[in-house]
Amino acid sequence: MILHKLKIVFAGSIGSGKTEAIKSLSEIPVLATEVLNTDNISHQKMETTVGIDYGEVTLDDGSKIGLYGTPGQDRFNFMWNLICKGAIGIVVLVDHSLKNPIEELTHYVDIFKNFSENITIGITHIDQDPKKTTHQYRQWLLDNHYQFPLFFIDARQHDDVLMLIEVLVTSLEVKYL
Repeated sequence: MILHKLKIVFAGSIGSGKTEAIKSLSEIPVLATEVLNTDNISHQKMETTVGIDYGEVTLDDGSKIGLYGTPGQDRFNFMWNLICKGAIGIVVLVDHSLKNPIEELTHYVDIFKNFSENITIGITHIDQDPKKTTHQYRQWLLDNHYQFPLFFIDARQHDDVLMLIEVLVTSLEVKYL
């Protein structure tokens, strides 16, 4: 069943790992809406999400969470508000190997902070550009006076993605309990 009390949204740039993150965590076959990527300027990946990706995970306390992935391309931004409605938090993923990942991070946080205050950031593809500094992300948080949790993850790794979910849930518990 797709209707849940708990809903977490995965947002971010094209190729950042949103679909892979949901696949790595979901206990059910993921409903993916990927089609052949025709936007090779933004990213060279073969397929891209054009609708909603959906999966489910059950936490240790028995809470079932719906995992919703947004398309990363701005031309699908009309869907973002609908997908985020009722979410307990948003995971913003950014591909470190992009030419300007800080620009992407700023873009997606600026948009998605309007839908939820509960945001966790995952920086992916660190291995694809190891010469590029990772300190820039911590500096970005400081410069913008943000206190969002930020992690360097592999979206294909179950434990990495689960950590992001647990941080979102814990953030809510701290805020409201």
